[in-house]
Amino acid sequence: MATVKELLKNKHHQIFSVKSTDAVTLALQIMKEHRVRSILVIDDDRLKGIISLGDCAIKVTLVKKDPDTVLAGDIMTENPLIIEEEYTSEQCMSIMVAKKVRHLPVLKNQQVIGVISIGDLVGDIIKSQTNQISFLETYMKEYGLDTKGNSHFSFLG
Repeated sequence: MATVKELLKNKHHQIFSVKSTDAVTLALQIMKEHRVRSILVIDDDRLKGIISLGDCAIKVTLVKKDPDTVLAGDIMTENPLIIEEEYTSEQCMSIMVAKKVRHLPVLKNQQVIGVISIGDLVGDIIKSQTNQISFLETYMKEYGLDTKGNSHFSFLG
């Protein structure tokens, strides 16, 4: 499986964020424009939190608050789980499953350098499995086996 560093190489490096003092409306506009389901809350180059579409729906819309007046800092998840470039996609998946999160900010020297999503990990797993299947198919063809492992060679005795 790939490392976070490798996964980030395959992504655009734009980090979508708002300040804690920005209105939730801005967060939603950024999510819509860039087709992402969460954004970071960053103040003075420091990660303060993360906001998901679910946060906006549950903490603002369902309780009939005005997204123009509710601040990002009021609904963000503070001190989100973070990862570093050396983590593997398997480690990230374990964290996401255990903690029930879909996005993990990536920090290097205490600066945000990207975000890994569940979609990134699923894509990596599919790529890995596709490569393994291709290898096994090639191996089986070289040794005259069909997809059920039966040999196509007959031995005369």
